[in-house]
Amino acid sequence: MRLFFTLVVCLLVVSIKSFAAGDTGDFQLMFDQNGVYFEVAADSGTVELSINGEETQLEAVNKRAYLPVEDVGFAGKLFYLSSEGHHNLVHVAPLKSGGYRLKHIPLILSIIPPLLAIALALLLKEVIVSLFIGIWSGAFIAGGMRMDSIYYFLSSFLNVVKEYVVNALNDSGHISVIVFSMLIGGMVALISKNGGMVGVVNALSKYAKDAKSSQLVTWFLGVAIFFDDYANTLIVGNTMRPVTDKFRISREKLSYIVDATAAPVAAVAFITTWIGAELGYIDDGLQKLNLHGELTPYGVFVSSLKYSYYTIFTLIFMLMLIYMKRDFGPMLRAEKRARSTGQVSPARTSEEDEPNMEDLSPVKNAPMKWYHAAIPVFTVIIVTIFGLLDTGFDNLYSDMDSTQVAYGWGNIWSNITGVGGMTDIGFFKKLGMIIGASDSYSALLWASTSGVVVALVITVASKTMKLFDSMHWLANGFKTMVPALIILTLAWSLAKTTDALHTADFISQALTGNVSPYVLPSLIFLTAALISFSTGSSWSTMAILYPIAIPTAYTICINAGMDQESTLEVLYSVIATVLSASVLGDHCSPISDTTILSSLASDCNHLDHVKTQMPYALTVGGIAFVCKGLSTMLGGSTLVSWLMFILAIVSMYLIIRYVGKPVEDYKESTNT
Repeated sequence: MRLFFTLVVCLLVVSIKSFAAGDTGDFQLMFDQNGVYFEVAADSGTVELSINGEETQLEAVNKRAYLPVEDVGFAGKLFYLSSEGHHNLVHVAPLKSGGYRLKHIPLILSIIPPLLAIALALLLKEVIVSLFIGIWSGAFIAGGMRMDSIYYFLSSFLNVVKEYVVNALNDSGHISVIVFSMLIGGMVALISKNGGMVGVVNALSKYAKDAKSSQLVTWFLGVAIFFDDYANTLIVGNTMRPVTDKFRISREKLSYIVDATAAPVAAVAFITTWIGAELGYIDDGLQKLNLHGELTPYGVFVSSLKYSYYTIFTLIFMLMLIYMKRDFGPMLRAEKRARSTGQVSPARTSEEDEPNMEDLSPVKNAPMKWYHAAIPVFTVIIVTIFGLLDTGFDNLYSDMDSTQVAYGWGNIWSNITGVGGMTDIGFFKKLGMIIGASDSYSALLWASTSGVVVALVITVASKTMKLFDSMHWLANGFKTMVPALIILTLAWSLAKTTDALHTADFISQALTGNVSPYVLPSLIFLTAALISFSTGSSWSTMAILYPIAIPTAYTICINAGMDQESTLEVLYSVIATVLSASVLGDHCSPISDTTILSSLASDCNHLDHVKTQMPYALTVGGIAFVCKGLSTMLGGSTLVSWLMFILAIVSMYLIIRYVGKPVEDYKESTNT
């Protein structure tokens, strides 16, 4: 905690000194009667640079290149300029007296908002206020840090909602996640009140007979629902919570199992909602190598999986914890508390717990039939798979010649081709292309809506509740999701500030330099984990790093005189590193959407989930980091990867055996 605040204070001191000194950055911006400009070498011609992430050409006039500042508005506008290693973040605002106010914003300030939000959350043990303050600090910095009047100071406060929260919600993907989450919450409320969840607990009791077996069942369900991390988190957490409560497993442990079987599985499975984004990011990087015809994104992805250490190690580590019945760190204390006192939630009383769950005990005379819950849940799973296939086929068909190919899944399947029109691309590769082209948000919305309708029909048709009462509890289910959705919305809003301040660009630039090919994967591992932790998003980390890391790794290897085979092994390692380290940073970040949803689905205090999960994530991450370095130094190969897996398993066993402490089963749970 002190380290966080010391870092934030030091960054503020350095930045304020730079800000007060009037440093105008690499581009040395000035203004005249024609606008804002920076000097260039040529009298005329075009100057190529990136402005706010978009490649732009500026016309040079008398050695001056003018920025497009016509629409900056009264409050001003933030410009991020980048060209050939030169970077500048400057706020441009018009002055009443004429001309412009130019204020360089040191790029180091861009990491203040996420660090401040995380530090305050850990200190205050309250997430919403901490996130709001983090967003406010970002709005203040992005607004040019103007303190020349009370109006400008207050405008940054008001812009938190007006600019960042609203923009975060003005995203179809974000709205889809909110609607999906609320519908799942409503479905869970219905199948709880109609006795279905109690029926599931009774049915699973055949397999979940103690704490160990119930955790194994939870792990298995987490791996089985591999196609989407959001669906995985909400279904497994809500379904297994009554089961794990019965055997006095802490909510912290449940949320860890739920979180650690969501993204790690979805990230590496061949047919998931992640695959489209991953292949797109990899393709962006490959196109910069002029190897697009030789290396296909899907082929590169499959070849890189042997180096996806963190994601695979996480699943193995969790199994070992469950099988050996040991824990360590804050999780050990949580598990001992739950076993000895029956207090599965970290709160000592219901008043201290987060007020995010209604009383969802079954109504009087509910039949307690397991299929009242299982049918809606399976409906969600089946409709999700159908939606992924249907939208995938539709999107692939839109790229085909409709005059040559008749619409129909069979016809589309037969006409799917790979790079260069290749037709012999295999079953799983075709299936991967279909899922990769799908609209996962539409599939999830179809699935959650179908699940709610099926739960309503079952509840009313079985005469467990009348339609009026069913709708009442459906609305109560929506309400249970609101606290976590507020946190989720603020986390997205904070991500908007880090986007505006180009936090990820700053971190990647700061950690990138002239390095050996054998050190590069380890450096990228740290970079990806830090970006993902700071932004709370593994997807945005991949989007930023893949187009940079892939050509950088290839060029460094070629310049170092490495042969093509060795170069490709380093390239595969780098690709897997970005993916795995992004998931690691996401697991450790309290502002990650999947971390928030895992807390919600498990009904666990969010910060308690972060606090107990982080030591486990960092342990596995440390082992993955060491294995990554060793495998690169040994040249990388399938054999080397297997040796790293053996080394990791032995290391994890020794840590759990000698650092972990036994946590016994609650023997009397089956009799209560």
